[in-house]
Amino acid sequence: MSEAFLGSKLTMNLGPRSYEIILRRGALQNLYQFANLNRRVAVVTDSGVPAVYARQVADQCREAAVITVPQGEASKSLKTLETVLRQMLDFGLGRGDLVVAVGGGVVGDLAGFAAAVYMRGIDFINCPTTTLSMIDSSIGGKTAVDLGDTKNVVGAFWQPKLVVVDADTLATLPRRHFVNGLAEAVKAGLLADPELFAIFESGDVDAEIDTIIYRSLKFKKTIVEQDETEHGARRALNFGHTIGHGIEAVKGIKGRRTTGLYHGECVALGMLPMIESKALRKRARAVYRRLGLPTRAGFDKEKVYAEMQHDKKAQSGRITVIKVPGLGCWRAETIPTEGLRTLLGLEDKA
Repeated sequence: MSEAFLGSKLTMNLGPRSYEIILRRGALQNLYQFANLNRRVAVVTDSGVPAVYARQVADQCREAAVITVPQGEASKSLKTLETVLRQMLDFGLGRGDLVVAVGGGVVGDLAGFAAAVYMRGIDFINCPTTTLSMIDSSIGGKTAVDLGDTKNVVGAFWQPKLVVVDADTLATLPRRHFVNGLAEAVKAGLLADPELFAIFESGDVDAEIDTIIYRSLKFKKTIVEQDETEHGARRALNFGHTIGHGIEAVKGIKGRRTTGLYHGECVALGMLPMIESKALRKRARAVYRRLGLPTRAGFDKEKVYAEMQHDKKAQSGRITVIKVPGLGCWRAETIPTEGLRTLLGLEDKA
């Protein structure tokens, strides 16, 4: 485990919206040390998260209500959002009170958006419990729900007051979910951190998970500080997501669809066509195989292309995609949306 990680913290420097990111094993049981819990607190979680984690948080609060939504991407909906907001209102949450998310990316996105719109915005703390949320979605302030199969199209930028990353919670995470989240860390390595990518190529991923989380968050923190609301550098974080979201809409595990691909798996597939170096693409595929991420998947390209037309980054028939010409560097390229057809050859060999 990295000495830099043990008991450490990062600070998201955003002026009056700045906040600390606590990285400490066991921190969830000691949230009171880092946050004001002497108020009404709505603890939002889902049915797939061990109930003990939300209860640990609730037990530290003066007055708490645990709000549990169904597990899965289908909970990122306006219907579920309304259910959460009604429970917050019934609990008597006021403008000085707090929402705490305890769970993965779905819980963080949903709870964060509920906090953003309730009484025009109340305090929000994110306690991620999955690799995907720890590595990526827990910081940066993007909160949203889906509209049908179109991901994250209804949302707001709402920065948390605090993020607490307790890697001990990963012990209860199913292996496929653990690996699914690592795709976002591979993304960070490809974009800007060759040393992080090297861990995936030849290191002990399980033994170095703390370092992986730390380096991934440090990378994203730097990007968000430069460009909080995604008008420039933050677009780099969309690497793999344009095609990935299209694949997820068609083949993702959602609602009644119980088989298919998870978000990180879709993003992993979406990154491959955006790697311009054949040699690096080959190395990325080798990393995927080593981790257990898919290297190709059969899907209806026309359906995926149709879903990609709904991408919120598309404007006036053009879309900006992120390409990686070599390890540790990236560039943004604006292309006609028709050009996405050419990039959909995910099953082609490097």
